[in-house]
Amino acid sequence: MRVAIAGAGAVGRSIAGELLENGHEVLLIDKAPTAISVERVPQAEWLLADACEITSLDEAALQRCNVVIAATGDDKVNLVVSLLAKTEYGVPRVVARVNNPKNEWLFNESWGVDVAVSTPRLMSALVEEAVSVGDLVRLLRFSHGDANLVELTLPPESALAGTQVGDVQWPEDTSLVTIIRGTRVLAPTADDSLEAGDELLFVAAQAREEQLEDLLSVRREDAVG
Repeated sequence: MRVAIAGAGAVGRSIAGELLENGHEVLLIDKAPTAISVERVPQAEWLLADACEITSLDEAALQRCNVVIAATGDDKVNLVVSLLAKTEYGVPRVVARVNNPKNEWLFNESWGVDVAVSTPRLMSALVEEAVSVGDLVRLLRFSHGDANLVELTLPPESALAGTQVGDVQWPEDTSLVTIIRGTRVLAPTADDSLEAGDELLFVAAQAREEQLEDLLSVRREDAVG
């Protein structure tokens, strides 16, 4: 997979390093000469250019990229890069960094963004996830379809504890994608059972989140009654 990253700061370099370790081809783009630190990520391609300029993106051959990541520290730049990547080059997947949470509402499909990542939002979500049982925690927002990646740790008193996945009537527009049980990561099948303490990851429409939380958190006695 070929990935172009606009912004070669600490965030961009960190993402590049992980992608390279996983065997992907990475191009880092930055207009600041001081940001071009080839020795820090020597396996990556580097381009000194303004990612908001069509000529620069032509040089980067963005049309050959499977993913573009707008990872600069400027939300305006990230929006422009996202829009150009999607509309001018037809990049299948565009991921954008949101620096100011107040701007998060702009990072949607109208600006070419498939996935918006707000570092403060993600950090607070991970804190919530670590201490919350029975509460739905939103981890990531996907622009297409108004869907979110959400997590809930199944409480011991939940009526669904001990129930098989295939027997649960999940809300519409929701999909259980992963069960984390201790150190194991399970791809759920209809025959898998849900256990108290399981971390359940769903992709769910925002309008269904409350319904999903109610379903997972309902107490045994309430379900019986």
